[in-house]
Amino acid sequence: MRLSAKERTALRAMAELARRYGQGPISLTAVAATEGLPLPYLERVATDLRKAGLVVSVRGARGGYYLARPPEDISIADIMRAVENPVMLIDCAPERGQARCHEVGCAAHQVLQVISSHLEQALDRQTLAAIISDLDQNREEPAIC
Repeated sequence: MRLSAKERTALRAMAELARRYGQGPISLTAVAATEGLPLPYLERVATDLRKAGLVVSVRGARGGYYLARPPEDISIADIMRAVENPVMLIDCAPERGQARCHEVGCAAHQVLQVISSHLEQALDRQTLAAIISDLDQNREEPAIC
């Protein structure tokens, strides 16, 4: 599965906010610097996350963003749906604005629909807290993504 740039950015931003959970609002400038993300793009993604109710924004000099719920109550699917609704593996998905394929009788479409459904269920079970725990245990090893 290939994640979109929006999905990767959202996951990285949410991971950083989860690491700092309970510390109050964190500026997007700080998140961008820590994660090596372009600030203008992160701002657009943060807007999607806020609209989805995953983060809260605070204005002002001490403003920033923080998680709207504890990390254990936010699933990876929640994050992905906030920026790329729905979670799908199908390139020809009209839900994502793609052209239709031969949906009726298309074996590839049928198989990918089933796999997408299973993937979304698995992502619904995987919490942000679990991901952070795994990341922190493997912090010494650089990730390849």
